[in-house]
Amino acid sequence: MQTAAPQKLSMLQVLACGAAIVTLSMGIRHGFGLWLQPITQAQGWTRETFAFALAIQNLAWGVFGIFAGMAADRFGAFKVLIVGSLLYAAGLAGMALSPNALVFTLTAGVLIGAAQAGTTYAVIYGVLGRQIDPAKRSWAMGVAAAAGSFGQFLMVPVEGFLISGFGWQEALLALSLFVLLIAPLAWGLREPGFTGGTAPKRDQSIAQALREAFKYPSFQLLMAGYFVCGFQVVFIGVHMPSYLKDKGLSPEVASYALALIGLFNVFGTYIAGSLGQKLARRKILAAIYLGRSVAIAVFLWAPLTPLSVYIFAGVMGLLWLSTVPPTNATVAQIFGVAHLSMLGGFVFFSHQIGSFMGVWLGGLLYDRTGSYDIVWYISIVLGIFAAIVNLPVRETPILRAAPQGA
Repeated sequence: MQTAAPQKLSMLQVLACGAAIVTLSMGIRHGFGLWLQPITQAQGWTRETFAFALAIQNLAWGVFGIFAGMAADRFGAFKVLIVGSLLYAAGLAGMALSPNALVFTLTAGVLIGAAQAGTTYAVIYGVLGRQIDPAKRSWAMGVAAAAGSFGQFLMVPVEGFLISGFGWQEALLALSLFVLLIAPLAWGLREPGFTGGTAPKRDQSIAQALREAFKYPSFQLLMAGYFVCGFQVVFIGVHMPSYLKDKGLSPEVASYALALIGLFNVFGTYIAGSLGQKLARRKILAAIYLGRSVAIAVFLWAPLTPLSVYIFAGVMGLLWLSTVPPTNATVAQIFGVAHLSMLGGFVFFSHQIGSFMGVWLGGLLYDRTGSYDIVWYISIVLGIFAAIVNLPVRETPILRAAPQGA
């Protein structure tokens, strides 16, 4: 007799808990650029030292994201989220108390990177893919990504207030306690199919799924585009506050700009997820990457004023994480959802290699040249490249001759 499929969680429960977790995890990380100058000035470090630690964070996030995805596919998201919340708290506390650059890199870099791998999109999107009907999947992923954007809008001003009101160390220690709220929220993502400690039966092993994906040209193109996404958003998120201060604008302008990026990204990611149910996602992605390049070029060309910064922040906000829903929904549509967290982790690893390059090159080239101009120009060229490589992506489900057998 055939065993009945496990009952699925309600869509409202999955979206509410998943969105709240992403709001906390992504909201905190989006404000790390606010700590660049306070920490480097207090510790006597260069900007490259701080940037290198965050570059390691993004790289660690990508590396651990692969294994977090595998663990979530195997054991369910709940256990991965619990571990991730504990690592996040430890990393933030360690970031505040680091006595030297090495410890700072290990805590702000490796620990928080591993924590983000277990508390953000790869894990949450795996639950969404398994628990929500394909007809609403892209929309649901847009809702989750919008929650991450709302977290940026909500948390960046809070982090700025904590730094100015209590000091940069105390602000990090407060956040280390706050992030533990992820653990009780994870309870709402306990998937019935994983409650016995084993994953549901699949037609493919992990190795078979990986071989299939990496031989498929569209998967490679999606990874190439996501590399550019990481380069652009992390460079801007980390270095724009210092760029604006170097140009004579007040720190409040940077805080408001990052908050505006988060606010407008709420709409951008939701719109991208909704459009992904109706339009070709490859065209949506190409438009987003090209739009970023145009926005950066106009921003550099126009006179720099608080108003121009806010307009740029609003436009970039619409394009900020709007790549996330169509990219992950395309992976799910091509390969199915059985190994979605793992495959999403590999795509995100490419994103994080780009993030590493963006944040590290920003600090390195600033220290070498005294300017961020070269990295801004690289971001423009990469955006055009990403727009081109996404156009040939094939979104139709991959054809398999027969179940391959685990």
